Amino acid sequence: MGFRLLSMNNPFDFLAIGDIVIDAFISLEAAKIKEENGNPQLCMSFADKIPYNWLEVVPAVGNSPNASVSASRLGLNSGLITNVGDDDFGRQCQRALEEDGVNIDFLKVHSGEKTNYHFVLLFKADRTILVKHTEYDYKLPNFGKPKWLYLSSLAENSLPYHLEIAKYLYKNPEIKLAFQPGTFQMELGYEKLKDIYKHTEVFFCNVQEAKRILNEVNPEIVGKIIGKEKQETIVYLLDEMRKLGPKISVITDGPDGAYVDNGEKVLSIPMYPDLKEPLDRTGAGDAFASTFTSALALGKDIEEALMWGPINSMNVVQYVGAQKGLLSRSELEAYLEKAPDDYRVSEIK
Repeated sequence: MGFRLLSMNNPFDFLAIGDIVIDAFISLEAAKIKEENGNPQLCMSFADKIPYNWLEVVPAVGNSPNASVSASRLGLNSGLITNVGDDDFGRQCQRALEEDGVNIDFLKVHSGEKTNYHFVLLFKADRTILVKHTEYDYKLPNFGKPKWLYLSSLAENSLPYHLEIAKYLYKNPEIKLAFQPGTFQMELGYEKLKDIYKHTEVFFCNVQEAKRILNEVNPEIVGKIIGKEKQETIVYLLDEMRKLGPKISVITDGPDGAYVDNGEKVLSIPMYPDLKEPLDRTGAGDAFASTFTSALALGKDIEEALMWGPINSMNVVQYVGAQKGLLSRSELEAYLEKAPDDYRVSEIK
């Protein structure tokens, strides 16, 4: 099956591009965390029978699919450009997206290929993911002129695809791009993806990812943050990220909230308080980034978008998988109305 035709009379508010996957969550019981050279290691007995608590299979996930579902639940006309194999896993992904109201006109089924399937080892609400990305023959369909494109994780062979996306954005500058780089996109590095960065309206990463990206651009940059206070470090990283091209840079800092720099001011927001202990942190970053972008697509300003993002992140971690806890707009606004007094945007520069 190839691409189905979309009526260009009804352009997308939000169109995500990225790989889709099925996640098989395995909740571990007999495991330990050990530190090795400052890095935590997940440890289990070798060549043994390891008991586990439960297994849950979640279809149609991945950074961009998660974002497309988030946007759909928030009321946007949302679609997804992605690739699956001609197997039952691919059909499961299609059904799940359609049930969530995500347009799959640009979901391509590849004959003889397998749908991505990952194993998620869940231990104490944190996860270690065993990944294998099928290297599809990526082709960009004629998708018209959506208000927003949302680009995230793709496989290692996707560099020509990225260049094709950048060329499309150059020809259609009215399309706004949200870029949340995945692992392989960060490995490709800034130089190979600089045309993507230059066309980015809003860029998302966490503190560690910002250091990794900037260190590849100029190792001296990260050296300049040694000895700085944490907030001062993040302000510096935000500014350096904007110098790579994005008009708005956003850096998340886990339980310490998130920061945004639009070139005029730097804002921060604390984490929305958890209702209870998190069950699974998978997809928290996707929830924040997609909700922030969706708010902008709905006409909200940056301050409002920054208020929205952490709420969806908070709710996602209460469930297994990256999508079950994604909220509708009315549900999100209800949480916003009952937010504690200290949940507010602060201008720090």
